[in-house]
Amino acid sequence: MKITELLHNATDPQYSYEIIPPKRGGSANDLIEVVNGLIDLEPPYIDVTSHSAQVYYEEQAGGTWKRHVKRKRPGTLGMCAAIRGRFGIETVPHLLCYGFSREESEDALIELNYLGIQNVMALRGDDNGYKKPLINDRTRNEFASDLVKQISDMNQGRYLENLIDSSPSDFCVGVAGYPEKHFEAPNLTWDILNLKRKVETGAAYITTQMCFDNQQIIEFEKKCREVGITVPIIPGLKILTSKKQLMSLPKNFAVQIPEALAAEVESAKEGHVHEVGIEWAKKQSEELIEAGFQNIHFYLLMTSKHVRKVVGPLRKMA
Repeated sequence: MKITELLHNATDPQYSYEIIPPKRGGSANDLIEVVNGLIDLEPPYIDVTSHSAQVYYEEQAGGTWKRHVKRKRPGTLGMCAAIRGRFGIETVPHLLCYGFSREESEDALIELNYLGIQNVMALRGDDNGYKKPLINDRTRNEFASDLVKQISDMNQGRYLENLIDSSPSDFCVGVAGYPEKHFEAPNLTWDILNLKRKVETGAAYITTQMCFDNQQIIEFEKKCREVGITVPIIPGLKILTSKKQLMSLPKNFAVQIPEALAAEVESAKEGHVHEVGIEWAKKQSEELIEAGFQNIHFYLLMTSKHVRKVVGPLRKMA
C-alpha cells in the first residue's frame, strides 16, 4: 500500500520510524531486533536509509596514493525486502543522487518494482568526495528533483532507454523538507519554493528533517500551504539520548537545539539524558497531533527502547 493511502486511511495518529542498515560486514539480526521492538507499536511503515559511496586514499610505495570508493552501509533494498516479507510492514527505501548513476537508480527501481515495494524516498544525499565518472553516457541526478522526475518518468513507462512495450511502474515518492531551511539554501522561502518544484515534479508527500521546535514545524507547514503545496507533510522527530548530541546533531544535520532542551540535557546526570529526550519528544508529539498532524516520523539509531517510551503512552491516549 502506498504511504499516501496509509495516511488517508488512518483513523488515529500514526507513528512511523526510520532505521539504518548494518555496516558493511555486519549482521542483519541487530536491525531485525530493532524492528521486533516496534511491532506492537503497529508502525504503518518503516524507512530504511541509504548511504552514498565514500572516498578514501591509501598511500602507496613511492609516494603515490590509491583512491578507493566504497559504501559503508550497503543493503538498503535487501533490508526493505526482508522487513516487508518477515513482518508485513510497508518499507520505504531511500534512493540517493550522489554516489549512484541514473542507470544504477533505474536498476534499483526495477528491482523494487519486482519486489512489490511501491514507496521510495528521493534524496540528494551527501557528496562525500565521490564523483561518478561519466563513462558510456552514465550520469547522475544532481538534485532530488531530478531523481523525482526520473521516478515519475518510470511511472509513465519512460525509461532511460527507449524500450518497446515498457511497463510503467507505480511508485509513491516522498521527499525531504527542512523547517529550519536546508543549510545550503539562502533563505527559507527559497527552500520552500524548491520543495514546491519537487512536488510539482511528482513527489506525493514530505517528511521533514528532524526538528526540536514545534513552532518551526507549524510555521513551515503554513508557508508550504501558502505557496500551494498540498501534499501531506510529516514532522520528523529525534529523541536526544546523550550530551554529545548537543554538538553532533547541529554539526551533522544543521539543526538547532532549543535553549530550554539544551539546558535540561546539560543539567541531567550521566545516564539520564534519555529521560529528558523522551519527555521532550512526547510533549512535541502531543502538541503536533493537537495542531492537526496525523503522522509523526521518528529517526532512530539501533534501538527501539527509547521510542517505545514515547509512542507507547501516546497510543494508549488515542
